[in-house]
Order: sequence, then C-alpha cells, then structure tokens
Amino acid sequence: MALRILAAQPSQQLLVLPWQLPLEQWPAESQVAMARGISRHVVRFVRVDHQIYAAKETREEWAWREYGLLRNLRRIGLPTVEPVGVVTGRQNAAGEPLEPCLLTRHLAHSLPYRALFSQRLQPDTVRRVIDALVVLLVRLHVDGFWWGDCSLSNTLFRRSAGEFAAYLVDAETGELHESLTDGQRDHDLDLVTTNVFGELLDLQAGGLLSEDFDAHEMAFRVASRYESLWNALTGTEEFTTNEMWRLEQRMNSLHELGFDVEELDIVTDIDGASVRIRPAVVEAGHHTRRLQGLTGLDVEEHQARRLLADLDAYTAAADLQDEDPTLVAHRWLTEVYEPLWAMVPVELRGQVERAELFHEVLEHRWYLSERAGEEVDLFDAARQYIDEMLPTRSQALSGVVPESFESDLEPALGTDDDWPSS
Repeated sequence: MALRILAAQPSQQLLVLPWQLPLEQWPAESQVAMARGISRHVVRFVRVDHQIYAAKETREEWAWREYGLLRNLRRIGLPTVEPVGVVTGRQNAAGEPLEPCLLTRHLAHSLPYRALFSQRLQPDTVRRVIDALVVLLVRLHVDGFWWGDCSLSNTLFRRSAGEFAAYLVDAETGELHESLTDGQRDHDLDLVTTNVFGELLDLQAGGLLSEDFDAHEMAFRVASRYESLWNALTGTEEFTTNEMWRLEQRMNSLHELGFDVEELDIVTDIDGASVRIRPAVVEAGHHTRRLQGLTGLDVEEHQARRLLADLDAYTAAADLQDEDPTLVAHRWLTEVYEPLWAMVPVELRGQVERAELFHEVLEHRWYLSERAGEEVDLFDAARQYIDEMLPTRSQALSGVVPESFESDLEPALGTDDDWPSS
C-alpha cells in the first residue's frame, strides 16, 4: 500500500519523516523535545517548515473521525488544537502495516497540566486551571459538542493575563450535535468531576501538590462553577416591565464573562406586566473581538480585556475620548504596544507572546509604582522587566523542553509513551 498524506497544508518535508517506523522507534533527531502529558496513544513531536506538529498513532477510522471533528470545531470558533492531516498506508521494512497517524499543529506557548504543575506556581493556580477547564467545557456544550472524555489530561493550557485559557486537545470520543440534552451535559460533567479528582490525587501523590490540598473540594468546584456559568449564559430570567434595567444588567454581566449575545428571546405577558428573557445565541470572545476590531490584534480573552483597559487609560490620559476609537487605537498601537515589543531582544522573543509580555510588564509596573509610591513610566518598567526578569523566564513556559531541563521534568511527565493525545 502506498503512503498517503492528506494535509490541509501539505509540505514536502512531511514525506522524509520515518513513517516506516512505529512512532515509539523514531530516532531522536526526528523529534522535538516538548513538555509531555499522559496519553493512551503513542505521540511524537516533529518540526516541519519551522512549525511543530504532533503525530499520534491511532486506528484509521478514529484518525479520520477526529480530523473531521477538529476541523468542524475550529470552523465554529471553538478552542481546539489545529488538525493538519492524516497519514495512512504506513508499512514497516517487512511490508507489515502500521497504524495511521493524525497530525495536529502544536499550540504555541501551551502546556499539558502535569508540566504546568511541575513549575513554581502561585497558590491559586489550581483554581485558575480548573476554572479554565470549566469555561472550555461550557463553551463546547453551548455549541453542541459532547466531549465524552473531558479531563485535564485532554486539555492544553496557555497563560492569559494572569489566568489560563484551555484548549481541547483530544476529540477522539466526542460528538457534535445541534444541541445537547441535559443528560449528555450531565454525563460530561460527572466524567470531568471524576477525572479531575483522580488527576489531582495523582499530582498530590507525585509531590506536585501539598499533602493538605483538598482534591475533593476542588473537584466539587468543577460542578458548581459549571452550573453557575451555564445558568448565566443560558438561564431564563423574569422581571417586571418596571425593571427593564435588568435587561442591560444581564447583557453587561455576560460581557464581563467574555460572551456576546447576538439574539435575545424576549417574551412578555398578555397584559405586558412582566418580561421573560433568555439568551438565544451566546458567543464567546467579547473582548477578543472588540480588540481585534479596533487594532487587528488576535489574542486570548483575558489578554484582550487587559489590553483594552490600557487602551482606555491611554485614551483618558491623552484626552482623546471624543476622537474616533479606531484612530485612537492605532495611535496606542504605534506609540505604546509596538514600541514596547521592539524593546525585547530578538533572542528572547520566543520566551513569551506579545500580549502576555505586555500584561506582565503592566503587572511589573504596578509593583514598582506601589513600592515607589508614585506612577512609574511604562517604558522604564518594561526596560527593567526585559533586562532583569525576562531572561530568567523558563523555556518550559513555551512548551519547549531544553535538554538540561528535560530530565528534571521526566518524573512528573511520565514515560516516552505518555505524550499528549493531540
């Protein structure tokens, strides 16, 4: 059988990879050392045309199914890894068939949860990671995706202005429907609660969480946070016609959560004394879309919220409230955002994304200003941060594992066969 590579963006370099070998036998020179997670499949990372891809061995029908699901999920704007292609027709030197491979693009600056918890963490990191997973699950459910295997292990996390953004990395068991039943949502919720509880106990047993950490309480948080967010996005609210301000309040609260409402289902009583509302279309990424419309920047939701806050502060400080917002945003880009990034030496730019760097500089300026008792200039704070703190920022934050660092991560990240399932 001839080797066949179906790829959205085919590359000749894909052909020279050692497809005639099982992935577990691939030589080190064919791989890229990346932070590893837990998977029931063999996965290897490779670099092709300056891009990093994950290759996962799986059954052919599963590979095609997951490839199609991931393409559909990304088409409707859900946060998943990007499917690149499927490799079939693999044979070893003896002509024996090998399992096909699903190719996905590595999500830059992301980490599996075990690699994340191997770093020095803030006290509330577990809470922020769990909240990111819950937001991901709710977003998937709102758009009709039943995961079927939701867990920390099947998720990648990126830093987003002090919080985390979660991405689905394994859609093998999922199903995409027009909408989900309560039973389907409850099944996913029960499963993720159980999986998270086990994963947190595993971290605790490995010494990555303190002995007094309450894994049961944190797993229970998954269900409570899910119900709160689901009700906020889809719940029906009733009020009298004298309380129409509550309509705007509901819209503002959804915007604060990072969601847009494109339609509202509004029903009034026959006598017009009361109103019942329910969001009919809830779309994530409110701040991301607003920032992109003003500046063209495409960043995570929490990062967009932080950048918009600085843009608002810049507008007020320059007394530009009456100017065209797009023109003001262009001035902010050319006078603040882009010059700050230009200060970063080329050799350090791979350590952090632009938007995350901007957030970290803002945080650093806040601490410097608090210590000085007066406002510190943004570019002075940026220079100190870039000179003194950015060089020490671990390469592990970008997902790349340097050789000197890989052996330290190994106990927390599993064996060579325990790579992320994307």
